[in-house]
Amino acid sequence: MKKYLAEMVGTMVLVLMGCGTAVSLSCGVDAASVVGTALAFGLAVVAMAYTIGGISGCHINPAITLGVWLSKRMSGKDAAMYMLFQVIGAFIGAG
Repeated sequence: MKKYLAEMVGTMVLVLMGCGTAVSLSCGVDAASVVGTALAFGLAVVAMAYTIGGISGCHINPAITLGVWLSKRMSGKDAAMYMLFQVIGAFIGAG
């Protein structure tokens, strides 16, 4: 259960920081908005890699989990639970 909760928190932070920055910068196409948004996503991923990487592997994205499952490095049950908790974390981060 610990790894699922870690994925939920990681995805929540990614959505909150990355998408939150994009929205706060008005989703502009000027250089400052693009660089700021890219930095927010990058720093969120790095922070979560250090924070939850040892617990769950820090997928924080259902597409990455799907790729890991398709490469047979994760069981179907774990992949489904990771994805479920990642979606829950995304909803919390968006809220």
